[in-house]
This record gives sequence, C-alpha cells and structure tokens, in this order.
Amino acid sequence: MIEKPLTPADVEFVSTLHGDDQGSFVILMQPRGKQDVLLRAIDDVALGEFDDAVREGAESTTELSVERALTHTLAALRATGAEAVGQVVEEHPLDLLQSVVEQTHADEVIVLTAPHFVEEFFHRDWASRARHKVGVPVLKLFAHAPDDPANDETP
Repeated sequence: MIEKPLTPADVEFVSTLHGDDQGSFVILMQPRGKQDVLLRAIDDVALGEFDDAVREGAESTTELSVERALTHTLAALRATGAEAVGQVVEEHPLDLLQSVVEQTHADEVIVLTAPHFVEEFFHRDWASRARHKVGVPVLKLFAHAPDDPANDETP
C-alpha cells in the first residue's frame, strides 16, 4: 500500500528486501486527498516543513496524475524483474487490502508511506490499522523523499 509513486531508492529497497528471492507485488495506491488536511499540516509543522504546512490543501491530485504515478511505480518494479500489478484505491482501502491478501495468499503486507506523526501516535495510520485486519505480518516503511525535486523521476 503506497500513497505516492516509488522513488528509485524505494524500488531498490522493496525489491531487494528478501534477498535474491524474486517477489511479486500487488500495489494498492491510496493517495492522500482532501481528507486529513489538518493532520498533514500538523505533521509538516512537526517536521519543520513550514512551507508545506502553509500549502497543505492547495495541491490537487487529479485522477490522471494518480494513474500516471501508479503506472510509473509498476514499471519501475517490473524493471527489476518482479511481477507487479496494481490499482488506485478509491474507497475502503483496508477492506480491499484484506481481500487482496486472501486472494493472493500474500506472505506479508508492506505499507510504504511518509511519516504521519499524529496518526501514528493514535495508531490510526494504515500500517497500524492493517495489522488488525489482514492476518499476515505488516511491515511499515518510510518512503524516501527525492533529494532534489528537479531530479525527481516521478511523472
């Protein structure tokens, strides 16, 4: 489960997480939309990212950009030799995640996200909530941020 397209560092990390074992991935992309704007602004302030806190809510994630981000992520994973399929999650992400785990007999779930301090403190983040729902180990990883937005390979 991801919120943003994977960076090259994220792709390398998740594709080599289990050594030489070639994995397969089912990517569920749950972009952070208009919900939880206040919580995201508080997270930005806690991280000292005051400019981001001020702009919170001004960004608009279009359906096309989310689809392009998912396509970019799937292509990057496939380039490592892994199998990868995915979809954008509109509603009920944990129900869909549970269904995917059951249908694919997944060994584990990886939640790759930016830090969300408020949600994590109250155990309302995706990983904490998934641990109570899916019945397999849930690994929570923090996504890498591009060092320089000009070098960001994201579409």
